[in-house]
Amino acid sequence: MSRIVTVAAAQLGPIELAHSRAEVVDRLLALMRQAAGMSCDIVVFPELALTTFFPRWFMAEQAEIDRFFEREMPGPETQPLFDEAARLGIGFYLGYAELAEEGGRTRRFNTSILVDKQGRIVGKYRKIHLPGHAEHEPWRAFQHLEKRYFETGDLGFPVWDAFGGVMGMCICNDRRWPETYRVMGLQGVEMIMLGYNTPVHNPPAPEHDALSLHHNTLVMQAGAYQNATWVVGVAKAGNEAGVPMIGGTQIIAPSGETVAMCATTNDELAVARCDLDLCTSYKESVFNFDRHRQPAAYGLITARKGVREAAE
Repeated sequence: MSRIVTVAAAQLGPIELAHSRAEVVDRLLALMRQAAGMSCDIVVFPELALTTFFPRWFMAEQAEIDRFFEREMPGPETQPLFDEAARLGIGFYLGYAELAEEGGRTRRFNTSILVDKQGRIVGKYRKIHLPGHAEHEPWRAFQHLEKRYFETGDLGFPVWDAFGGVMGMCICNDRRWPETYRVMGLQGVEMIMLGYNTPVHNPPAPEHDALSLHHNTLVMQAGAYQNATWVVGVAKAGNEAGVPMIGGTQIIAPSGETVAMCATTNDELAVARCDLDLCTSYKESVFNFDRHRQPAAYGLITARKGVREAAE
């Protein structure tokens, strides 16, 4: 018997500095209601979906930075998302900037949560592969200061039994690293949800700009196929604060084929009926890990962070 999860990939157009949380939440609610009207089980929003992509600006005052962070989830401004999800009977994935008081200190993460159809948080992930740089680099057209504003995620790559299958999460730059998918693949993941905010222009490597959309699709399709899982990649898109973002929101099958994709760089849904049982033939054949993997040959993956001389 097929296990169908109908997914809405809810792309967002630009969010500007002047846009309030309430304005953004209203946009998310509109997309959630559209998804519910299409009988979707879950709606997937982008990375940092509640604000503009604030790491593009250098800010010296912590109070200025912290206005982009959520101190609780749900909080007064985000509670309507949870209430409406419960009313409609639809789950959601949401990316946001998390400010947490843990171990006697304030911590800040680029975070996503998975919420079930009753409006309950069933999973949390904190972004591990933080891109960009930690210090102000004035030569850039815009900054990418995730390494300054966030800590590296400390929750690993867990999976959750939800929506009738094995669900996983990651965020943006995580999608470029095969280890992201493989760690979840080794836990039997059947659907990975990920939000991203990716600029067209890469200041340190402008020669890559023309390939931005190609690379976005390439890494997600490879991760889906090589780990026999659905992948739902959802963008913040369009020209945000003068920075063009790539878009390219899509839903990818375990075969590596894109089955639904957004056509614009605005608020838009891409919807697909995802049969989790399509994962099985790949998990039991070409990517039968128990039968074919050789972990004894992969020691460098965890023993070495980067490229080094063999004699070192």
